[in-house]
Amino acid sequence: QGQLVESGGGLVQAGGSLRLSCAASGNIFSIEPMGWYRQAPGKQRELVAVITSGGSTNYADSVKGRFTISRDNAKNTVYLQMNSLKPEDTAVYYCKADVRYYRGGGYYTSSNWGQGTQVTVSS
Repeated sequence: QGQLVESGGGLVQAGGSLRLSCAASGNIFSIEPMGWYRQAPGKQRELVAVITSGGSTNYADSVKGRFTISRDNAKNTVYLQMNSLKPEDTAVYYCKADVRYYRGGGYYTSSNWGQGTQVTVSS
């Protein structure tokens, strides 16, 4: 079974931008869908954005017009471009992907989470 490796978090001032990346590894047949979630201190994990292999997207209302999700199917990688960041965007961001792997002449599907990357937006 493979894993999801995230990168790109950090500290930024309000109004700034960050780009997160998440790469899936392993003997992958397909990934559907890929998405980003976030969890702020004391709050539940929430969906930020999700994208299908065909490019269909869905965003949380709080990030529409500011965040853009994209993916490179050849690289099994999903990105989250975050612009006009606000202090309330501060959270640990997690990548999630439902991955179908080749195994033993067949397939199996695993719902995987990345390790999380901290995004901190200062006011």
